[in-house]
Amino acid sequence: MKIKLLVIGKTDDKNLQVLIQKYEQRLKHYIKFDLEIIPDIKNIKKMSEKDQKDKEGQLILKKIAPGDQLWLLDEKGEMFRSVEFSRFLQKKMNTGVKRFVLVIGGPYGFSEAVYNKSTGKISLSKMTFSHQMIRLFAVEQLYRAFSILKNEPYHHE
Repeated sequence: MKIKLLVIGKTDDKNLQVLIQKYEQRLKHYIKFDLEIIPDIKNIKKMSEKDQKDKEGQLILKKIAPGDQLWLLDEKGEMFRSVEFSRFLQKKMNTGVKRFVLVIGGPYGFSEAVYNKSTGKISLSKMTFSHQMIRLFAVEQLYRAFSILKNEPYHHE
């Protein structure tokens, strides 16, 4: 299985960039992983929230190939403990999912078209975090999940 993390817009904070890259490199020891940045939309000040979500949705859906499983990081998604998330990923690998695509949307969430195309939603917390911080949390949790599956000492319970 391959994992792709799709995100809208670049990470501005250099400290976050360093940490994200650290966990990306660690994660690549376990699985083929790709973090892809969809550039910010231009002239968003003139757009309504719905128009912005629709435009971002079009850009997201262009990155989805037939056979991909599209999972959205969404506040209304299913919440996992880290061990449960590792089991969830193991099931995906066991069922032959070729590419697992996890998406962090823009500031207003996802368009209806993206929700309709998605396989499911995952929530990292009931709290709200910046979209840039969620990138770090997502990559770290993916790394943690694989370290759990390999019985490595990173995760303590």
